[in-house]
Amino acid sequence: MKQPVVDYKSFRLRRVNEPQYAHIKLLLGWVGYFALYFLTENLIPAEACHVVHSRLDDLIPFNEYFVIFYISWFALIVFSLLAFFLYDIQSFKDLSKFIIVTQVVAIAVYILWPNRQDLRPDSFEHRNLCTMILGFLYTFDTPTGVCPSLHVAYSLGIGSVWLKKMDASPIWKAVLLTDWDRRGNALADQITALLSGDASVDTGIRSDLSRLCGGLAKDIESLDTVVARLRTLSAP
Repeated sequence: MKQPVVDYKSFRLRRVNEPQYAHIKLLLGWVGYFALYFLTENLIPAEACHVVHSRLDDLIPFNEYFVIFYISWFALIVFSLLAFFLYDIQSFKDLSKFIIVTQVVAIAVYILWPNRQDLRPDSFEHRNLCTMILGFLYTFDTPTGVCPSLHVAYSLGIGSVWLKKMDASPIWKAVLLTDWDRRGNALADQITALLSGDASVDTGIRSDLSRLCGGLAKDIESLDTVVARLRTLSAP
């Protein structure tokens, strides 16, 4: 099993300011957020909130099965933070700071411009596990504080940190195979520069061929001649 990059077993509260444990203090942002969340949920009545609505909302039918994706969103937050907390401290810091800033901005908007959505059905057409979960969520999660959407903001933050960690900016991989003479080298440099950022350029095969052929060949077209000569030299 992969070991955490920090020895949390040795952590004590008095050591929280030490460099290897200082990132733990970022978790306090969640304490502040939940405190303000419950205050805004309970102190700002729904009647005082502006209704956020668009014509697109009327075109989207209610489907209780989407609560599965809603719950999965919370699991994604926990999984991402835990994975970074254990194995990538810098990514944990980046995501935590993004979330804290997002929370502060969102809560400020919810207080200065209270808002809500009136999209919840008065009753459920079906009775199943998903509607039971929704009924439970509706008992404490009011339809207020919906704009800006923390669901969208967190998803963007999580996605960007994972992409950065995976170095996923090059979507394509290009195998570069030009001649290895002076003209071919210049062309390879031009193509590599052109594709930079859009593709991961693999020049390994080209470098291996140049090294193996030595002075016998300097272009792709001469490879068959090199192979024929090698066969002749290796023949009994």
